[in-house]
Amino acid sequence: MTLGRSVLTLAAVAGLAVSGALTAPAASAATAAYPSKSVVVQDGSGSWIGGTLTFYGRSVGFDGDMRSIGCRRAWLSAYDAAGGSLGPRSSSTHCDSIAEVPTTLPANVAGGAAYVWVCLDDATAVHTACERRYAN
Repeated sequence: MTLGRSVLTLAAVAGLAVSGALTAPAASAATAAYPSKSVVVQDGSGSWIGGTLTFYGRSVGFDGDMRSIGCRRAWLSAYDAAGGSLGPRSSSTHCDSIAEVPTTLPANVAGGAAYVWVCLDDATAVHTACERRYAN
């Protein structure tokens, strides 16, 4: 009788363990990283802008540097999935220098920005070179 009771008790404990495993709360999911894209735009003068775009839910961050030969400025703009501009940003004009150009672009639409244009402009605000980067 003792052996039967031990087997029954082990079976009951095993059942509780399985039951507990099925009802235990699931491990919390890790937060997904925001998509980041590297970009380097060069024009024929030796000027360039390079850095990282980070696509957040309702904005896009740019962290980078610009080298100007002559006078240049950075111009960036985020766009929604239909191609509508969500608001451009530009740096001040820099001449014959290397400058940091951090900025945040608005993307206050459902789904955030679909893509960003990153451009170098000359001193008269004419694009000399541009690159497009998609969020996905």
